[in-house]
Amino acid sequence: MIFSGGEPLMRPDIYELISFASSQGLRAVLGSNGTLIDARTARMLKESGIMAAGISLDSLDESKHDAFRGLARASEMTMEGIKHLKEAGIPFQIHTTVMDWNSSELEAITDLAIGIGAIAHHVFFLVPTGRGADIEQEALRVAEYEKTIARLMNKQKTVPIEIKPTCAPQFIRVADKKGIPMRFSRGCLAGISYCIINPRGDVQPCAYLDMPLGNVRETPFDVIWRENPMFNALRTLEYEGKCGQCDYKERCGGCRARAYYYSGGNYMAEDQWCLYKAPERQ
Repeated sequence: MIFSGGEPLMRPDIYELISFASSQGLRAVLGSNGTLIDARTARMLKESGIMAAGISLDSLDESKHDAFRGLARASEMTMEGIKHLKEAGIPFQIHTTVMDWNSSELEAITDLAIGIGAIAHHVFFLVPTGRGADIEQEALRVAEYEKTIARLMNKQKTVPIEIKPTCAPQFIRVADKKGIPMRFSRGCLAGISYCIINPRGDVQPCAYLDMPLGNVRETPFDVIWRENPMFNALRTLEYEGKCGQCDYKERCGGCRARAYYYSGGNYMAEDQWCLYKAPERQ
């Protein structure tokens, strides 16, 4: 169970939620910008049962990171937060949102992650939904998107920590072509083995498909997960366009949220940001 946001540490009951998740046998992890993690917070996270944390770091240039996060001294406070996580014995990984202005830094951020003891570097590719739609013009374009995935997989060959492109399911294909073993068996998990529950209790296929499919305060989660028509449609893998004909359909699936955005509302449409052309079937 991933406690994410927004910023989950702004919730006064976050420790209670983590403790309850842990008591139910779930592996509780945190996604945070790190700025609110002081020594006491890190200690309370550890005591609540948090198993690992993902901390956002978007640039080695402090001014760029601070501007993107909209907070003065964000970079400095994030690094302080990481120090407190390490002191509390909480494993952490670095999360980077890749944009056109920081894409050249990715390998260097991986190197920094290794240097400070991170267990992984997960690189998030922008999906234009919510506030992300306001900065869509800064997202990587199709050719650069593919090149950046390839760069990350090339970097993976040379480093001891995991590099994972997120919301870029084509990394499965790229890793395969480069002979890079990955622990991930599928790219897009939305509605298949993953979903989110937002702070109001609404269930969505993923954070970037802002489509409430039921509310856990009104309907048990397992009923929504098992019976909702959209979940069941996503599980058919009956995609349209080139995604439907692709030999990586079962392992990649295209980004369903990106397909939804760029098709004008069809979550089963092809992912237009993929350059791959599947071999023609005989």
